[in-house]
Amino acid sequence: MSSSDASRTAPSAPEIDPQGMRVIWLLLIAAFVAILNETTMAIAIPHLNADLGVAPENGQWLTSGFMLTMAVVIPTTGFLLLRLTTRQVFLAAITAFSLGTLICLTALGFPQLLVGRVVQAVGTGIMMPLLMTTIMNVVPAHSRGRMMGRVGLVISLAPAIGPTLSGAVLDTLGWRYLFGIVLPIAVIALLLGARWMTNLGETLRVPLDVLSVVLSALSFGGIVYGLSLLGSAESAGSGGGGSTLPGLGAAGSAAVLIIVGLVLLALFSLRQISLQRRDDALLDLRVFLSRNFTLSVVIMGVVAMAMFGTLTLLPLYLQNVAGLDALLSGLILMPGSILMGVLGPFMGRLYDSHGPRVLLIPGTIVVAASLLFYSTVGEDTAWPVLMVVQTVMSVGLAMTFTPLFSASLGSLRRRLYSHGSAALNTLQQVGGAAGVAVLIGLYSSILHQGEAEGLSTSAAGAPGARTAFLVAGIIALVPVVLAWFVRAPEENEETDAEVPLEAVA
Repeated sequence: MSSSDASRTAPSAPEIDPQGMRVIWLLLIAAFVAILNETTMAIAIPHLNADLGVAPENGQWLTSGFMLTMAVVIPTTGFLLLRLTTRQVFLAAITAFSLGTLICLTALGFPQLLVGRVVQAVGTGIMMPLLMTTIMNVVPAHSRGRMMGRVGLVISLAPAIGPTLSGAVLDTLGWRYLFGIVLPIAVIALLLGARWMTNLGETLRVPLDVLSVVLSALSFGGIVYGLSLLGSAESAGSGGGGSTLPGLGAAGSAAVLIIVGLVLLALFSLRQISLQRRDDALLDLRVFLSRNFTLSVVIMGVVAMAMFGTLTLLPLYLQNVAGLDALLSGLILMPGSILMGVLGPFMGRLYDSHGPRVLLIPGTIVVAASLLFYSTVGEDTAWPVLMVVQTVMSVGLAMTFTPLFSASLGSLRRRLYSHGSAALNTLQQVGGAAGVAVLIGLYSSILHQGEAEGLSTSAAGAPGARTAFLVAGIIALVPVVLAWFVRAPEENEETDAEVPLEAVA
């Protein structure tokens, strides 16, 4: 073990105080509720379409609207976390989420339900950046891996429980009870926060640049919706998956939205470079001047692209190609998700002791190998084999997420933690949307082509699934290469940035 790694085993700063630990647990509970809500909704959309009499191309807005709102809100959290206190941001986020859940629970029709989803997304978009920024501010550097492992526990267990819970509730009680179960938990988190949440750190009187907010909303919103429209259009099979621009089909509308979003993103970036000269940027791009942060965020975005695309594609393959019912499909995914969550704190301790590479390199290899194995599946692949492969891939993901969370934000100065968290979560969101669009688009286009040639759904879907999984596996090879270059951040939080704060991109 190198001297730098050895120094990580000896505490160099006081452990987290009870007040800070209480705040982190409150944030973990709130994040769990938010993620649980989203994973229960993923399987409920067809039921909502049927019960409310909504066409699929309109019903998909319950997902697209949520993603769009997240894409607009998350880039602004860098400013919010500097300008407002921890207590103010938490109470605003959990109140918005609870209010949105109440609106959904009492919805009389599709428009009210859509409004509720948007309000929910406002709270959800703030929660994860707040959690990660708080951890970076109050947890000593030598213990951050262990704490980020608990974040991995939350991120993993909620998706493990969500689909199975959703299926059971939808089959027995109806869709309103999805919100009826989540709302009391959210209200309890709100009451606990009102009683126990305290302010950590200091606020800064940074100004809000309205033009940056507009450019951020239009650029990230355009890119995410364009990707969402592309994927839903392909899955619809008719080019009509979602609202399109006048005179353009779904593919053309998606292309225009993505291109315009990229142009506006360039303008947004130039605006931030100008503003950060006086520390007024909405999203300070100097975080990317840290090579370690940039590498970690790129890996995270690519892993998110492969992971979210695969987790969306896999249930389609299991049900349409392998012929399994929804319950068994959910049970196949559950062991891996639970194991991923249970391993999170253990992976965090390994990170604290040995740094990122001992986890990141084998983890990315396992993820890529699992995806490449999925590219060989067919109609007759035994479901126990699929469960084993999914469980192995989940172990790889557990080995990947904790070091990426810790190494990325740990490479920044304290002043940039909130901006780094906003950038990390934004790119994770965009990467996930891109993965869903690409993999579902590939699968659906090959599926519909086969069906047009007279093949059954399972026979037509098998080559589409193999092709999409192969693309995901190839994409996942990029992190395998980049993982070798991620290093352990220095523990001195005032000098661990690789460039001076005053540097201008």
